[in-house]
Amino acid sequence: MTFAFDNAPVWLDLVGVFFFAVSGSLLAARKNIDIVGSLLLASLVGLGGGVIRDLVLDSGPPAAFSNPAYLVPPLLATVLVYSLFSSVQRFTSLLILFDAGGLALFCMTGTVKALDVGMNPVAAVLLGVMTAVGGGLLRDVTANEVPELFNPRDIYALPAFAGAVLTSVLWVSGVFNALTAVAIAAVVFTFRVVAWRRSWQAPLAVHGWHRRGVDRSDSGDGGGGSEGGHN
Repeated sequence: MTFAFDNAPVWLDLVGVFFFAVSGSLLAARKNIDIVGSLLLASLVGLGGGVIRDLVLDSGPPAAFSNPAYLVPPLLATVLVYSLFSSVQRFTSLLILFDAGGLALFCMTGTVKALDVGMNPVAAVLLGVMTAVGGGLLRDVTANEVPELFNPRDIYALPAFAGAVLTSVLWVSGVFNALTAVAIAAVVFTFRVVAWRRSWQAPLAVHGWHRRGVDRSDSGDGGGGSEGGHN
């Protein structure tokens, strides 16, 4: 039986918002941003992808503005990080883990909602990826960080793309359900975390353009150019 998005529990989307929101608050803590800025950054990353999704689908006001429940996860994430951050030693690892959780859920919810309103599978996959990476992109740009999406030393969009493709294929096949959704989320989460821990890299935009040569040429430009030259 097909797992219709409208019949899915709202908490599935809210859990994704919470995971992303925690990553935003952790980044705010690392940047020494005050608690108000932490809440805003948590809200931006937690709600941004869903807002982009709903605006593209033109299905009425985004869920973040029509359902007050969506405001709770960012607030909860901000309070949680504020209360526990002093005892958190490896907050960078936690940021990646929570971000991976949000990525795993949002690539599915974005794809399923697009399919549910009649979008073709290819377009639904693209919207699923956009939903998954949109919030993180807004978070990193706002915090003046190199977006993970454009980090040449990491893989960010590919796990979301894999999850969106799997979701679309299973939906079209009529076997997308709660069990397969959990399996897809586990695959995406594992892919993202393993890629980060093992420093997997996608090929550069130009064939034969070696990373070491690019890094050396960028390092001569002064301050922070080593990553920007790849973007």
